[in-house]
Amino acid sequence: MSAGSIGARLTGMASKPPDGAKLYEAALNHLARYAATETGLARVLVRKLERWGRLYAEEDADGEAAAAEVRRAKAAIPGVITRLREAGVLNDTAFAASRAKRLTRQGKSRRATLAHLMAKGVAAPVLVEDPQRELAAACAYLRRKRAGPFGEAPELKVLAAMARGGFTQEMARRALRLDREEAEALIKGLQE
Repeated sequence: MSAGSIGARLTGMASKPPDGAKLYEAALNHLARYAATETGLARVLVRKLERWGRLYAEEDADGEAAAAEVRRAKAAIPGVITRLREAGVLNDTAFAASRAKRLTRQGKSRRATLAHLMAKGVAAPVLVEDPQRELAAACAYLRRKRAGPFGEAPELKVLAAMARGGFTQEMARRALRLDREEAEALIKGLQE
């Protein structure tokens, strides 16, 4: 068995060119394991096709034919994405809401959350500006870093780290002034 055919098996693609049905199956397999946006899933499918093209070119030593097959298969990706969206399997809004909630519980600021969602391909995510939730996220950040009401860290260092994390100076100072019980209550509110 050649190294190329082993690689083809590892990537989940056979020696023959992938079609829309194979891409749909690959997309479902990916979504069964990972949450994804439409843009993110399209990137995954493109990488899979490019891997297949490299392996196909190695096996058959015909780079132009492989490139043509990859281009043909890439043209099927928008149809696969549309099918998944219509089936309700792929939903950028639900992805954004779920990921935003998780990031806030982890102590990420609204700005950091927006940046993360934009990087994942969510077009203009809508996050309601909620000062109480932002304060709770700042408290979660402080607890994770064992600072403020949760530990002994130099205030200026903590303020600088929180600024890099996207928190405003006002929000960071408010979180630092809270006592431990208030901060814990705010963090507990994020779990609901």
